[in-house]
Formats: sequence, C-alpha cells, structure tokens
Amino acid sequence: MNIIVGGGKYGVEAAKYLRRNLKSYVVVDPDTNCAAVRELDLEIADGVEDIKGEGEYFLGKGIEVLPKLVLKLSPQYVFPTAPVHVVAEALRIEYGMEPWSKIVDCIASGLPFRVIVSAGKGSIVVSYNRDQECLEKCPAPDICPVTKIRKPCPMYELVKFAWPDSFVLVSQQLEPGLGAISGRDFSEVIRKAEKIEKIVVATACKCHGVITALRRV
Repeated sequence: MNIIVGGGKYGVEAAKYLRRNLKSYVVVDPDTNCAAVRELDLEIADGVEDIKGEGEYFLGKGIEVLPKLVLKLSPQYVFPTAPVHVVAEALRIEYGMEPWSKIVDCIASGLPFRVIVSAGKGSIVVSYNRDQECLEKCPAPDICPVTKIRKPCPMYELVKFAWPDSFVLVSQQLEPGLGAISGRDFSEVIRKAEKIEKIVVATACKCHGVITALRRV
C-alpha cells in the first residue's frame, strides 16, 4: 500500500505510476471533487478504518489523518504532492506544535546563500535551481540542465550537513519528475516526534528541499 497526499495534477501522476506498476494506494485530499476523483476510478473510503491492504482508494480528509494512516498501513512510499511541507504539517497538527522560528537563522547559516529560496516562519526552502523554472519531468542529473552547474552533493546531504540534528527524509526519484519518501522513514519520524519537545525535519531530493523547525506549544 502507498499513500498519495494531494489529489491534484501531481497526485494523479503518482497514481498513474502506481497503477502501471500494479501497486495499491490511497489518495488523501479534503477536496472530494479533486482531479484524482474526477479522472481515476477510485473506491471512496469514509475513514482510515476503511482502507484495506489492497486496492485504489480515495479518502476525503486532510493531512491530520496522515500519522494514523501511515502507522496503520506501513506504506512503502508516501508521495507528498500537496503544496505544503507534508511531513512537518502532519507533525505540527498531531502533536500541537508551532514554528520554532528562533532556530531558523542558525540553520540558514550552515547553508550556501545561493541555494536559499526563502526563509521565515520556521521554514527554509532550498534549491540548486533557485531563480529559474525547472524542466518538466527532469531526471535530476548531477549537472543541472537549467543552470548548467554541477551540484556539489545531493541536497539532502547538504541539509544534513547544515543541521546534523535534523531528521531528513529523502525524496527518492521513481521516474523523471516523480519522487516519494519512504513510508518507514515517515513512521520513524512520527514516533520520534512523539517523545521530544523540539524537532527539525526536512524533506529533500537531489535538487530541492524544505526544512521546518517545530516545538511544542
């Protein structure tokens, strides 16, 4: 079983990839008229308890259901296609956390200025292609096809170097333009966040990433 967070354009692409590979999945989105519902013939689930081990489901809920869903299903992959930092938002809601803004400048100081897209409100967005549009379905080669600059290391390694105590979830490229994080890694960070007061969590691929610092209220 796999989890797709977001039923828009990229969520549909993830579902089609899984369908081609005969993999079961559930699409999670609060919009019950999203593209995934309109374009895919999915079984509608009323709640987390309705999701079984096999099939193609739609669950009309928000990110708040993710911790329970991830721990119940033990998914192979989670596809974070929603326009938020999915892992951080799930932890924030589940454990009543708030942005830990004070630490953001410290994290940013460990990153090259040229990769920082934005910083504030507890989060930093980073990219090796900071100022231009990426190619559609880019295979993420070592030399960026847009900037023509060789990446010194994958972005997830740079993020870990900048803040060694962070929990970095690697977005693995399954095909050009489509990435997913390990369900096992997601489960691990959910369990760890339950026991600590403050956490820095990041999701990053070879080229881009988002880092979020949270603390309990």
